[in-house]
Amino acid sequence: MRIISGTMSGRRIHPPTQMPHTRPTTDVAKEGLFNVIGNRLELDELNALDLFGGTGSISFELCSRGIIDVVTVERDPKMHAFIEKTRTELGITNIKVLKMDVFKYLEQCTDRYGFIFAGPPYALGPIDELPRIIHDRDLLMPGGWFVLEHTPRNDYKTRPHFLQERKYGTTIFSIFERPA
Repeated sequence: MRIISGTMSGRRIHPPTQMPHTRPTTDVAKEGLFNVIGNRLELDELNALDLFGGTGSISFELCSRGIIDVVTVERDPKMHAFIEKTRTELGITNIKVLKMDVFKYLEQCTDRYGFIFAGPPYALGPIDELPRIIHDRDLLMPGGWFVLEHTPRNDYKTRPHFLQERKYGTTIFSIFERPA
């Protein structure tokens, strides 16, 4: 796994070999997504929220591309420790890593973000609730994006604020936008 672009372009990330609940976003899918994001959002003007942080790959990519700040939420102690360790090794100071359940975080969150990414475990039952929760809790700034990674078994095209869908193999990113 690597950082695709930005100030840390090409840096490799070596997650633990035993990752029972983690499915890292592939480099191909991540590169495609960030091409779409880069054409529509000014990352160096935004703060971000990375839900289900896993390996931290999305958070590190955001930092490499100039995002102001990232809050990463990961409940697994091993993956939380890995993100913290990698953040330190890369010299990244603008990531705050929280070890907690994503849904508990969303219940108590009062911040708003310009970009929110969620890469939940594909078998997670309440994955379909995430777009509603993000909208109902008013967590996006005007013009902000929420990106949900999922498989073809989920379809969000009829959901409020749905903007577009991008497919990379069996990985799909549904993009939602809060009107400006």
